[in-house]
Amino acid sequence: MCPSVLVPVGTIEKLRMNETALYRTRFDKAELRAQSVFWVPICRYLERYIPPDGTTLDLGAGFCHFINNVTSARKIALDLNEENLRNFAAGNVQIMVSDGSHILLPDESLDTVFASNVYEHFPSREAVAESFAEVYRLLKPGGRLIVMQPNFAHCTKHYYDFFDHRLAFTHLGMAEGLRSAGFEVPVVHGRFLPYTSKSALPRAPWMVALYLRLPIAWLLLGQQMLLVAKKVSASPFTAATA
Repeated sequence: MCPSVLVPVGTIEKLRMNETALYRTRFDKAELRAQSVFWVPICRYLERYIPPDGTTLDLGAGFCHFINNVTSARKIALDLNEENLRNFAAGNVQIMVSDGSHILLPDESLDTVFASNVYEHFPSREAVAESFAEVYRLLKPGGRLIVMQPNFAHCTKHYYDFFDHRLAFTHLGMAEGLRSAGFEVPVVHGRFLPYTSKSALPRAPWMVALYLRLPIAWLLLGQQMLLVAKKVSASPFTAATA
């Protein structure tokens, strides 16, 4: 087991709300097993943006399906839910208990940050902006932040079926926020994956892999966005004033 890092941030208990209790009951064991399997082709698709010899941070790792399955030399799972991290992170994954705005890692120490279905749980848009700035600090020049999010433009009817959804974003708003933090955003897909793994859509790995090879299917079924943001060499301040 890789070493863990417990970050004593004063706001963590307020932000945690009852999310630990929610996630104890949201998915049963069969659902979690199925999720772990169908995340494998999702990781294979996303690895085009992830250097295999680099360091990857999963921001809001949850049940660790991404970070356990992705190919990366060093892997870090960050979440407020310490229970999930200790129960689900693989032995080669370092765990960090913290929010996504205060990460005790050195400047320019990461190659990739992945954030899936996390920013809707933040307490405010200001906290999301702080997280973008923190991720920018941590990424090496040329490093990437990969964001997967429910796209409120395409899942309005069922968006608040989940009690812990606090904020709503569209792909255009998310891209604007990333650019304001200094990122370039070369990849913006308003439709990517279906809204939730609880849907009745097929979840067999080969079918997920086939779906990912057919962007036309995304236009029919996708309700989550995919954005890939890249850190430019200059600081955001320098880039804005040059």
